[in-house]
Amino acid sequence: MTHPFFELLARGPVLADGAMGTMLHARGVPFDACFDELNLSQPAAVAEIHRAYIEAGAQLIIANTFGANAYKLRRFDLAQRAAALNAAAVSLARRVVAASFKPVLVAGDVGPLGVRLAPFGRLRPEQAYAAFREQIAALAEAGVDVLVIETMSDLHELAVAVRAARDCAAVPVIATVTFTRDDRTLLGDPPAKVAAALAATGADVIGVNCSGGPAQLQRLIAQIRAAAPEARLAVKPNAGWPEQVEGRIMYPATPAYFGEYAAAFAELGVSVMGGCCGTTPAHIAAMRAALDAPRPAAAAGRPNLPAAERDDEAEAAAGSTQLAQKLAGRRFVVTVEMDPPKGVDMHKLLAGARLLAEAGADAIDVADTPMARMRMSAWAVAHRIQTDVGLETVLHFPTRGRNLLRVQADLLAAHALGLRNLFATMGDPTAIGDYPTASDQYDLVPSGLIKLIKQGFNLGLDHAGAKIGAPTAFFVACALNLAPADPDKEIKALRKKLEAGADFALTQPIYELAPVRAFLRRYEDQHGPLTLPILAGVLPLFGQRHAAFLNNEVPGIHIPEAMLRRMEQAGDDGPAEGVRLAGELLDEFRGVPQIRGAYLMPQFGRYDLAAEILDHVTARA
Repeated sequence: MTHPFFELLARGPVLADGAMGTMLHARGVPFDACFDELNLSQPAAVAEIHRAYIEAGAQLIIANTFGANAYKLRRFDLAQRAAALNAAAVSLARRVVAASFKPVLVAGDVGPLGVRLAPFGRLRPEQAYAAFREQIAALAEAGVDVLVIETMSDLHELAVAVRAARDCAAVPVIATVTFTRDDRTLLGDPPAKVAAALAATGADVIGVNCSGGPAQLQRLIAQIRAAAPEARLAVKPNAGWPEQVEGRIMYPATPAYFGEYAAAFAELGVSVMGGCCGTTPAHIAAMRAALDAPRPAAAAGRPNLPAAERDDEAEAAAGSTQLAQKLAGRRFVVTVEMDPPKGVDMHKLLAGARLLAEAGADAIDVADTPMARMRMSAWAVAHRIQTDVGLETVLHFPTRGRNLLRVQADLLAAHALGLRNLFATMGDPTAIGDYPTASDQYDLVPSGLIKLIKQGFNLGLDHAGAKIGAPTAFFVACALNLAPADPDKEIKALRKKLEAGADFALTQPIYELAPVRAFLRRYEDQHGPLTLPILAGVLPLFGQRHAAFLNNEVPGIHIPEAMLRRMEQAGDDGPAEGVRLAGELLDEFRGVPQIRGAYLMPQFGRYDLAAEILDHVTARA
């Protein structure tokens, strides 16, 4: 027997309802309230909205369960009531439909969990699956006709949700993704990749919701159609990009505008359409009228909604950086290194930076062409992290490959972009990278760069003594090897950096403290106690092969036999064992007065493991 949803699809495009949150907010419910809990505490308000959409002509009512999963409900101490809230929402929607005497279907709404999956979050796939299955099982038991999995930005999370739906609910599944203004998901996936991933899940209907207004979604759904020509498509646009007017969130797209696009979506072969944020029963009524009396619609002539103009970035104030203040306050700080992307897409990097910020990182170290491999400018990456994520950065500034003019121009650019923390380093030789014939010349060594900054630019003078206007306010790190083959040579180089004005030091990866203590004693014997704050390098081991590679093939790294054995014994649990070893090292570092923090270097983009190490630091604070 054919499912009622497919029977409805056979008769033409199915019109779903519009926004629930927008309508509840218009009735005085604050945006930070738990909308899902209103199914029990204010059922009349929710029922009234369902009723309005049915009267407007919606054929598919979506229950008020978008955030009714254990992770989102935990914020309101309601995780244990997830099943009850989902069941109440479906029961409420069913009662409204029954009272309408119209052949309207009820869908269960499944939104993102609100916590990211690894490697851009800490949630494991099996944990995500359990949460989705709990919610979907409750919706299925309550009797939904359809499941709508929507507003997803992580394709892996979406795939887990659809798998949970297939495992515990024998109903059709609609799966949709949301995009940013640049027509990519929050993690940087383009429409063609999204289409392939959505089709691979086996969902019955795939598409786009939320994002921007109808114009953007028309563009996106056309690309998805081209990439997955056999798929049934769904579209639920916002009523344009939201604006805040006198404290209220306003959406510019009118019902008439939505009506025009309903016809255009139908021409594109869209099977299910409706509205998302900012839409109302009036928008759905206009779409209903357009579908009932379709007229030709020239897609190319559709108006584009004006994109909101971005505010100009305010120039960062000169003065002491947050990192400098934390070190001066003798707080144990932790910075985490991130490599710039190999192309122009920064979505995944920024997602990782947000995870690290939430985990408590004090700053992000942005490497510059690590291993002499071509990557995006570290200046651009550091600027985007500071402006988009709100986390301070330490810009790695290699002198190799830069003449004196370029060095000074880049310093001015860094300061203009609000970058204040710098790491003066030599940089990797081009011979080891992907452009071995590129110029490797330089006019300054790191100690000379530190002197130029601290005794020149920070006083308002360039290398020639000419004024540059207002002085810069850079806080500068130097490199330090605490376990060198020639301690006296390293001490001599350190003295030059200190005389130049270095503010703090970043070290190579450390795996044992005995050589560190020996080096610091040797320094003290020659020059007195070292007062320079040190951030000790921590490169978490990922597995036995990774540890063996570092120990045997990377100059300057020695891993004790005891650690190598532990990594070998860990087997598949290598990443977790590496996190435990890193935590133990951090505990030991706290016993060395000169070590004032750690400089984490997570491997293979596993920022979720770095977040676990940060958790260890927080627990010991």
